[in-house]
Amino acid sequence: METIFTNCKVITGSEIFPGTVVVRDGLLKNIDDTFYHGQGAVDLGGDMLLPGLIEMNTDNLEKNIQPRPGVIWPSIMSAAIAHDIQITGAGITTVFDAVALGGLRESSLRTQILGESVEVLSSGNSLGIFKADHFVHLRCELGDAQMEKNLVRFGDSPKVRLLSIMDHTPGQRQWSDLSKWRQYHRDKRWTEEEAETIRCELLDRQKLFAGKHRKAAVAYARQRNIPLASHDDTTAADAEAAAKDHIRIAEFPTTLAAAGRAKELGLQTIMGAPNAIRGISHSGNATAASLARENLLDGLSSDYVPNSLLHGAFHLADSLDIPLYKTVSMVTCSIAEMVGLSDRGELATGKIADMLQVTLVGKLPVIRKVWKRGVVVS
Repeated sequence: METIFTNCKVITGSEIFPGTVVVRDGLLKNIDDTFYHGQGAVDLGGDMLLPGLIEMNTDNLEKNIQPRPGVIWPSIMSAAIAHDIQITGAGITTVFDAVALGGLRESSLRTQILGESVEVLSSGNSLGIFKADHFVHLRCELGDAQMEKNLVRFGDSPKVRLLSIMDHTPGQRQWSDLSKWRQYHRDKRWTEEEAETIRCELLDRQKLFAGKHRKAAVAYARQRNIPLASHDDTTAADAEAAAKDHIRIAEFPTTLAAAGRAKELGLQTIMGAPNAIRGISHSGNATAASLARENLLDGLSSDYVPNSLLHGAFHLADSLDIPLYKTVSMVTCSIAEMVGLSDRGELATGKIADMLQVTLVGKLPVIRKVWKRGVVVS
């Protein structure tokens, strides 16, 4: 089956031009700067045509499993379907769903939903219930006593295509400022005494497990040739440790010093799109804009707001006077390269025909249609 899309602004990894795109059997077969005048073509009315977005780290599934504090949705499959609809509606056609191997405490939600989340995400595409392509991103919480055991248990799923190493022990990395850690967990309504007890418990767990579990996660990723990211690097030493472990991706570095050193060592850096749009980190850390100004930013993640991914790319282009094709690359082909997906992420001959029709309302990008392998999904 062949479909011709014409009268559109084609956004590739290196330029933007008015042209025509031909899709055949789910693949991009031809892209040129002509206007097709024949019958049967899809006239996009001068709108932009972008590659489908690629998201490498979102915990949006958790929001659908727990839509309000203390409310657990009775079906994780139902929650995953709702999540998929939100993802595709945001223009994301390939998503790496973040599933945490470990939580704040053994009774945490993340620990409770781990097994079923991996199972649902691993089976959803084969069952035909997802519109986007879903892969699993296992977030290895180094201080969790069961991390290595769970990595071995769930890491063999063919859908597991990315690992990250995390250490959310309060007092360092993302939580260098303890007041931000307390603010983040304010819904738990801890007393000062309870918070201090938990902090000491987490420090003890870090001392017992973090070093051992880091080695296990690095070895596991290397053995299976899975890309590995380092989460919330804060110091130059953190970036150096990541490079020593052959880690490819610096995920949400909290300081310019860490991001700069990561760049020197050849790591690719992503930041949160909500951070890019708001101009501030919810944890008081470095901003995406500050990294972009120093040419330290390679990609964006929607993190906790799916529709921020497209908006973030357009916002950076407008606010920092960066060519739009470059910021669109930060949510498409740059991410595809980081996670090892060579078949998508760009409007180029032979790639999968995942595409977005986008128009501007003022400065806000609005999605009109989303195609997955040439078929409308949203």
